[in-house]
Formats: sequence, C-alpha cells, structure tokens
Amino acid sequence: MIKLSERLSHLADMVSNGAVLADVGTDHGYIPIYLLQSGKIPKAFAMDIRKDPLQRAKEHTAAFGLGDYITFRLSDGVAGLLEGEADCILIAGMGGNVMLHILQEGEAVIRSAKELVLQPQSDISGVREYLYRKGGYCIDREDMVLEEGKYYPMMHVTIEKDLVNHKQREAYSGEEWQVVYRYGECLLNQRQGVLQDYLRYKMGTYEKILEELENRAGEAVQLRRQEVLAEIGFVERAFQWGG
Repeated sequence: MIKLSERLSHLADMVSNGAVLADVGTDHGYIPIYLLQSGKIPKAFAMDIRKDPLQRAKEHTAAFGLGDYITFRLSDGVAGLLEGEADCILIAGMGGNVMLHILQEGEAVIRSAKELVLQPQSDISGVREYLYRKGGYCIDREDMVLEEGKYYPMMHVTIEKDLVNHKQREAYSGEEWQVVYRYGECLLNQRQGVLQDYLRYKMGTYEKILEELENRAGEAVQLRRQEVLAEIGFVERAFQWGG
C-alpha cells in the first residue's frame, strides 16, 4: 500500500466513495494509486500539463499493477477531460491564479462533475471568493494541515445544478465576507486547531511588518501600513468568529 504525506492523505479523504476521479496536476500519481488500492474509487484519470510528471505517474502505476484502472492524459487543466467523465475533480498543489484559470476555462467540464477537491498553494481567498460569487458551488467541508512548516488549507466543493449560491445571500457584512474568503467559513465555524495556529502565525507576521514600517515615511509606506492594519483586523475577527 502506498504511503501518502499528511497533506495528500487529507486530500484523499475528501474524495467520495465510489467516485470516478480526475486528478489534475497528478505529478507522481500518488492519490489515485492510493484510492484505488484502498478500494475507495473504481478508476481514475491522471492528468498533467507536463510530460515528465505524467511519465513518472505511469511508472508508479505500473509498479503497483494498476495500469488498467488509471487513464493518463497530457492536459492543460481539464482540457483533456470530457464532460461527465469524472465525478470528482481534484486540483491541488498549484497557485490560486492557475487554479482559477482552470476553473474558468474548463467551466463546462467542471460543472459536469459532482464534486471538487481543491488545495490552492496561494491566493486561497481569491478561489473562495470566486466559488461563492459564481453560484452553483457549495463549499461544504474544509480542512487545514501543517506539514514541514507550511500550512495547507483545502476544501471540498459540491456542485449544485442550479446556479444559485445561497451562502452569498446570508447576512454577512462586507468585513465578515473578507474573513470568510481568507480563512474559510467551515474552518472558522469549527474553530479548527490548525487554523488557530495559522491565525497566530499570520498575526505575528503582520505585527513584524508593522514594526519594520514604524520608522519609515512616505505615501507608499502609509498605504502599506493601512493594508497591514486591515489584515490584522481580519485576523482578530477570525479569532472572535462565532463569539
């Protein structure tokens, strides 16, 4: 049985039982191999924009005797996937801007699935905001792990057939939505332990930036100071969430 890192293990846990998986940016192919070995999924598509990672995934799959259960496709995002081929589309280990590009350019394919598992490496607030504002997506589970000194937030997204996003109509203020986009409604409501550590880390980072700006002058410095103070306010609101 292949052994996954904590980050990959938590991502694999978010995939629904019996789902046909499309692993976008599969790299070594570890998640589909693990899910097939555990009997959680019947088959998978392993996709990557680069030939070398896809070849490594093929070699790993062959070594575990799973070649009949994984289809490999060289693909920019979900461009190589047909509508309805996958129940679950997993996109992880890439920047938020790249992920947004995949979600937008491949929207028809994305919406033909039942669920998404997403783990942006950056700009997760932009990804969350897109999903809330776009409509038809419901972030119903979130998780965060700390691995080798890095924080990895991730989310499970149910794809709704009507395009209404009921969450966006809830009575959150503008500031509260900014907190949700940054730190995740599910994580905030659960007061998830790793999130609390992450909030303390972010607070320390912002306070250090303020110290560095303290003896500097200029319009750009003042603007940056206001931006940092706003972020500190969002962190404080996250600490107080639900209180």
